[in-house]
Amino acid sequence: MCKIIKKKFFNSKKIVDFLIHNCVGILPTDTVYGLSGIVDTTEEKLKIIKGRDETKPFIQLIGKPEDLMKFTDDYIPPEILNFWPGALSIIVNNKFTKKTTAFRCPGDTWLRKIIIKCGKPLYSTSVNRSGKALMKSIKEMYDEFNNDIDFIVENGIMDAKPSTIIDVSGGYVKLI
Repeated sequence: MCKIIKKKFFNSKKIVDFLIHNCVGILPTDTVYGLSGIVDTTEEKLKIIKGRDETKPFIQLIGKPEDLMKFTDDYIPPEILNFWPGALSIIVNNKFTKKTTAFRCPGDTWLRKIIIKCGKPLYSTSVNRSGKALMKSIKEMYDEFNNDIDFIVENGIMDAKPSTIIDVSGGYVKLI
């Protein structure tokens, strides 16, 4: 049974503890809520919860814009990085996985602090089962995922759109 935690009344240390112990939860971002967990250790769990195709990767959230260069040697035009932190995901060639990866540095300061304290990026994917509509209310999320996740950080109704995605992995900027 998952815990519901109100963002405005909660110390981020507990969320970091959950995440570094491979828990999966729902976190508010600067756009929509996301199913989240630490990169590498929670990927399979998230795919099962989401019902996601094995070949479809998750976006990775990073704490600082400059952290992107830890993962890629791709050239990122400076005018693109001017949109970070914010609602922009950038697909690059990941030098560790030898595959493309979408990274985002969210505009929410609280969430960036969580990511930095975790010491690794966080996976983030929309809160829904694959092929179903995006969930916006905490009650709906709880009813659907209560037995699958460890926590939900509540921040009210979030009505923003998911992030814009661009791909620079081919050596040019392509809007996805």
